[in-house]
Amino acid sequence: MILRTLREQGLETPLNQKRLVESWPEVAGPMIAGYTLNTYIYNQTLYVRLSSAALRADLSMRRQEFVQRLNAVVGEQVIADIRFC
Repeated sequence: MILRTLREQGLETPLNQKRLVESWPEVAGPMIAGYTLNTYIYNQTLYVRLSSAALRADLSMRRQEFVQRLNAVVGEQVIADIRFC
């Protein structure tokens, strides 16, 4: 009932996006979360701003792994890609 109401009001997607962004520290782990400066979603892409260029390069090679894990936490496909900047 509540999910149907959220869907009808167009609030289901923003709620899932918020849940996904908030799950980044848990999925990424404490070390990566410590280097994370900002996260946001735009056009089904999660943008993760990091303070370490070396970490950006390393995580870029693991993008699909993070996409799958983050979507699994939310329970549906919210993002299709991740960009580390």
